[in-house]
Amino acid sequence: MKKIICGLILILSLTIFKELSVSKKIIPDDAIRLRVLANSNSSYDQNVKEKVKTQLQSEVYTHLKDAANIDDARDIIKANIGNFDKSIKKVMEKENYNIGYNIDFGYHYFPNKEYKGIEYDEGYYESILVKIGKGEGNNWWCVLFPPLCLLEAEESTEVEYKFFVQEIIDKFLK
Repeated sequence: MKKIICGLILILSLTIFKELSVSKKIIPDDAIRLRVLANSNSSYDQNVKEKVKTQLQSEVYTHLKDAANIDDARDIIKANIGNFDKSIKKVMEKENYNIGYNIDFGYHYFPNKEYKGIEYDEGYYESILVKIGKGEGNNWWCVLFPPLCLLEAEESTEVEYKFFVQEIIDKFLK
């Protein structure tokens, strides 16, 4: 009897594991992204991109915290795009970085990307785009609204994995 139960549990666990491993789209259709393109892939340019990204992401989230829906988020971004521009300028000045940049809110191209086993389709998405210099370096992007960037930033690297089915099997075999 224990072998039959263990066999059924094993089949069930394999079915569940297969479902969990399938990539699912986690970005809603009504979403606003943030994308920052570095001038180049030099360590200096990438470092400046990271600082711009960190400052801008923090500032945008501060403004979007009270957005109840996508329309509120759009209005807030449009009303504050000048403030976001000033924040980028401050970062550039602090870093003594004299390359120009451009910030724009609208629909921008995003290439196909795989991240953590999930594939994101290429296409034109509503976003804040910051292009630093030539914009030929690696980019960084996330979803501002709904606030999926924050979810990733809050992920802990210390994770304890427990396999529920293994615990059940161990319990029955004791």
